[in-house]
Amino acid sequence: MLNVKKFNHKHLLGLEYLSKEEIEIILETAKPFKKLFTRSIKKVPTLRGRSVALLFYEPSTRTRTSFELAAKRLSADTVNITVQTSSVQKGESLIDTAKTLEAMKADFIVIRHFYSGAPHILAQNVSSSIINAGDGFHEHPTQGLLDIFTIKEKKGKIKDLKVVILGDILHSRVARSNLWGLTKLQANVVLCGPPTLIPPEIEKIFPNVEIEYNLEKAIKNADVINILRVQFERQLEHLFPSVREYSLLYGMNKERLKIAKDDVLILHPGPMNRGIEITTDVADSLNSVINQQVTNGVAIRMAVLYLLSLNTTSTKL
Repeated sequence: MLNVKKFNHKHLLGLEYLSKEEIEIILETAKPFKKLFTRSIKKVPTLRGRSVALLFYEPSTRTRTSFELAAKRLSADTVNITVQTSSVQKGESLIDTAKTLEAMKADFIVIRHFYSGAPHILAQNVSSSIINAGDGFHEHPTQGLLDIFTIKEKKGKIKDLKVVILGDILHSRVARSNLWGLTKLQANVVLCGPPTLIPPEIEKIFPNVEIEYNLEKAIKNADVINILRVQFERQLEHLFPSVREYSLLYGMNKERLKIAKDDVLILHPGPMNRGIEITTDVADSLNSVINQQVTNGVAIRMAVLYLLSLNTTSTKL
């Protein structure tokens, strides 16, 4: 039975810092929130009177909108901080910006930042609850949670599933959150990509994870393939010869899909580079749960906001 009292965190900084049980509590808490989506009025008064500030230093469509919808469906007030038109452009520091939001009584600050560790700095300097919406190459915990939620929803379990994380793992905070979450829930994780895009010595952090550079071998009998976007904007040097070669060697197409299990799930955190890491016929296939990931993201973020609020309020689900 779900015991939300065992979730004692004020902040969500990464799945590295959560136990297996705490991850499962978030997944279970998301289920009743997802049921709200079938109602004519998709809203509950759970966080009425609370405020959520969205502080994004990087572009975002899915994560920002998902957090905003999640907050509003919990009846919280939301404010979007557009960094390009804020005092950040006048030289205001990250901590001073956060302290300004704290002074305005923001209960939650959802932050996306290009520097790894930025959410941790805020958690040490302000009283608001901090939620990491992606920090540098470090983590993107709610994306990891929604990926795992989607897999469990479709497969009924996580333990012992063969989950392949494919592509630009070196630059992917999504991959790191998935790694922490999936390994704690005892999935069999395989990392696949060009050698230059696999983090050096990652097996020392995740000793039970398999690394395979051959795509066909990696996806054989796979239950899940989570395809990562090639992050051209983060690459400071050419780590593979050409986009064409990457697509030929590591792009997921219909023919390669046949190597995995017939009911393999195809995930992608978005946005997709169609024709590079994934072809349109795979992205839009019956195996694809990419749109379901987006839907589940709202439920997961509602669950996170609710659980974090329990440390400062007696609000009941």
